Amino acid sequence: MGRKGWIWLFSLALFACEKDIDIELDDTTEALVVDASIESGRPPLVFLSRSLAFFSEINPDILAGSFVRNAEVYISDGVNRHKLREDSVGTTAGSTIYFYSNDVSNPGTAIIGQFERQYDLEIISEGRTYTATTTIPAITRRVDSLWWEKVQDEEDSNLVKLIIRATDKPGFGNYIRYFTRVNQETFLPGVNSVFDDQVIDGTTYTFPVDKGFNKNLDQEDYEPFFHRGDTVTVKLAEIDRVTYDFWRTLEFSYQSVGNPFSSPVKVLGNISNGALGYFGGYATQFHTLVIPPR
Repeated sequence: MGRKGWIWLFSLALFACEKDIDIELDDTTEALVVDASIESGRPPLVFLSRSLAFFSEINPDILAGSFVRNAEVYISDGVNRHKLREDSVGTTAGSTIYFYSNDVSNPGTAIIGQFERQYDLEIISEGRTYTATTTIPAITRRVDSLWWEKVQDEEDSNLVKLIIRATDKPGFGNYIRYFTRVNQETFLPGVNSVFDDQVIDGTTYTFPVDKGFNKNLDQEDYEPFFHRGDTVTVKLAEIDRVTYDFWRTLEFSYQSVGNPFSSPVKVLGNISNGALGYFGGYATQFHTLVIPPR
């Protein structure tokens, strides 16, 4: 038999071995999802929702209905224990976002984030109690300068990249998360927004700052550069290890979606009693650069 005949028989064998396989996925138990943070100089902010099935339909009505209402939410700093009040804000799409923050009617115990202080969160919802702890660390990163450079090898001469030079305080265990804001838009984290100091501990270093990315948009449309005429504010936030681990694993998981060769990633949250999400502290500093127009 000739070579073509063998190829034909081999192909036929492959197709003959095909078999339809139906995989029934187990129903997952609905879990509380916590997105909670406290930033230096600002009140705590807590969003509560219910988890959705992986293949469930997602639309504005379903997302709006996933918010957890009427929970008891407390935060303490070792001195005061404050019950947060449920509040809401409307969106341009006509939906409502619910959250918990300081109760302005009880200012005596209201919590405002401070450097080098630990905070405890307690949530009571539907008969279950959830707890978490975080710390707002000290500022260990000194920003020495911030400047822009023209992007080389790009047809659009209007594109620029941001460069920052910073000095890290000696001593391992410093973690940071960064965000950028263009003009008066919202602060957005970078695609890879968290870093440790394993390599740059105690040194002065230079690195490019990518533009923040809205993860609700298609990643293929993402452009890490800025434009001439932009006013860019960089928000650097010192974070503790648990906050770093949460965002490190979550961002790795996000970037692995759709990759058939990636390994499963467990997102490391710090909420007790089987809840998903995190409670994180942020020690923030802001630096603004005005990029001149052409």
